[in-house]
Amino acid sequence: MKKLWTPSAQFIENSHLKAYCNWLQETKELSFNSYHDLWEWSTQETETFWESIWNYFKIKSHSPYNNVLSSHQMPNCKWFEGATVSYAEHIFRQSKPKETAIYFSNESGKQIEITWKELEEKVASMISYFKSLGVTKGDCIVAFLPNVPEATICFLAANALGAIWSSTSPDFGTESVVNRFKQIKPKVLIAVDGYRYNGKPYDKTDTVKEVVSSLTTLEKVILLPYLNENALENLPKDFVDINSIFKIDGGQLEFVPVEFNHPMWVLYSSGTTGLPKAIVHSHGGILLEHYKYMAFHNDVHEGERFFWFTTTGWMMWNFLQSALLMGASIVLYDGSPTYPNFDFLWRFSDQLGIHHFGTSAPYLVANMKKDLHIKKEHDLSFIRSISSTGAPLPQEAFNYVYNNIKDNVWLCSMAGGTDICTAFVGGSPFNSVRAGEIQCRALGVSLFALDDLGNPIENDLGEMVIDKPMPSMPIYFWNDENNARYKASYFEDYPGKWRHGDFIKINSETKGLVIYGRSDATLNRHGIRIGTSEIYIAVNKIEAIEDALIINLELEGGKHYMPLFVKMKGDKALTDQIKKAINNQLKSDYSPRHVPDEILEVADIPYTISGKKMEAPVKKILLKMPVETSINIDAMKNPESIQFFIEFAETI
Repeated sequence: MKKLWTPSAQFIENSHLKAYCNWLQETKELSFNSYHDLWEWSTQETETFWESIWNYFKIKSHSPYNNVLSSHQMPNCKWFEGATVSYAEHIFRQSKPKETAIYFSNESGKQIEITWKELEEKVASMISYFKSLGVTKGDCIVAFLPNVPEATICFLAANALGAIWSSTSPDFGTESVVNRFKQIKPKVLIAVDGYRYNGKPYDKTDTVKEVVSSLTTLEKVILLPYLNENALENLPKDFVDINSIFKIDGGQLEFVPVEFNHPMWVLYSSGTTGLPKAIVHSHGGILLEHYKYMAFHNDVHEGERFFWFTTTGWMMWNFLQSALLMGASIVLYDGSPTYPNFDFLWRFSDQLGIHHFGTSAPYLVANMKKDLHIKKEHDLSFIRSISSTGAPLPQEAFNYVYNNIKDNVWLCSMAGGTDICTAFVGGSPFNSVRAGEIQCRALGVSLFALDDLGNPIENDLGEMVIDKPMPSMPIYFWNDENNARYKASYFEDYPGKWRHGDFIKINSETKGLVIYGRSDATLNRHGIRIGTSEIYIAVNKIEAIEDALIINLELEGGKHYMPLFVKMKGDKALTDQIKKAINNQLKSDYSPRHVPDEILEVADIPYTISGKKMEAPVKKILLKMPVETSINIDAMKNPESIQFFIEFAETI
């Protein structure tokens, strides 16, 4: 694949990864000729590697650990037993009182800078208030908040007390919020009265009331008046204004150390086909993993500004907080990424001098489809990395970034998931960026592509499998007796190995990777496995197409039916000429097997709230499985889009 960027000698020399390699040479007499050699060592010597992360980042433990890893048998292994740590304590050891810790802006033009000293004071106030409510280690605190500083403050306060954090964003519907929070029996809820998106106000006070009435374990509700400063007038009198809490003198910050494997937060699967899985991560596991990833794979430095466009309902919000571990400032934005102009986030980046710009693959593809020439309109001189996740980034989008956004930038395509709250594969400051290819497997991630017989393969499509444990793998799912759902989610197909549910191809020469989409939405055409991303990459080249969804149905008698659903751009209509162009593109780029049986126009493509195409749920609907068990409408970003597929299923 074509090289688009190669790190300079200075870029490599100044990287955290180079400093770590130097440290390994000095302290352990270990040296490596390439990133891949370093990766191999990190996965072959699992315990030695993770202990080196502990020592390199000078993890503060209030008690010694007994061993690094209790067992290599997933999912029953435990890390650093005996150690007691505090994630929040490690955040605040980076504190430089007069420097900015948080930059915030929203659609209304509000701009806030919060210094480390102010952050300490607000977190201390919130800790004091939580303690007055009787919040202790192991209690659950939940938030129904946009991506605002108050969410970060409340999270750090909860974490400092050893409480368990969980959040959703205010674009979630009542049922979706309740289905998540009710599982973990929260003691405190922090909620918002509403928000703005695409210039429109969305009042959520009725939703808040409904959520509160459904969460019978709540002892206190704290409200952020965000849309309307008088919002509390229309809500129960026992709701507390969050701004009044910040007036409390909390004194010095206090941290409650907890066991390394103590629950830190609860994240959730999309819940599109049933009750969301409540995924629990540990304090210590996230601390080690995020130090590793922020330093070695994002190369975030002290004093830099780290931005990721996200909501509190996506794991990238949790990931974003950890930039504070590196002494960087986090940049928060609440609103639509394309309002009031499609290039707004790039203008925003210029204004703040953002160094690390994080976004989703669909956002970069949307810029490409709009044919925006970003570098002609914006300076972007501060940006040194652009990170992309959420979906495979097609080769054309790689080229677009370098041709139209910035030619001298480190493009970090990465992939992981809510399951581990990090990335399995991503960026390496030692390696070149090649079009369409993720640079590397992350350190400590023993990941391979396996064929149908379970053998590791390269240069061919295989199942993504991780065969050794990582500290940030879930410690358990909430309310999951005997780890039944946990084991079923990852370990049924390859006993003792984590099957993530993606098709990948590993390049034997570069050791880079390409992800070809979810294997649970497999396109199996006459015995040939096709990744959904291959279809989307080709269809993206058709100017008139805005978006697409591909499904393959296995029917009776060994028959297959593979329809392609397309959303047209603007006022364009799907014509026979466009259908022919799509089919020719697929044949030219891949093979005749990639050509769909039928191409149909739809008004919209179904997405989850977190921005994932809903291939598997749509497949279930088209196979005429009951709609109520196939999809959770409340977990959808655009629920009206599913009606077409419900009606279309009756014609098959």
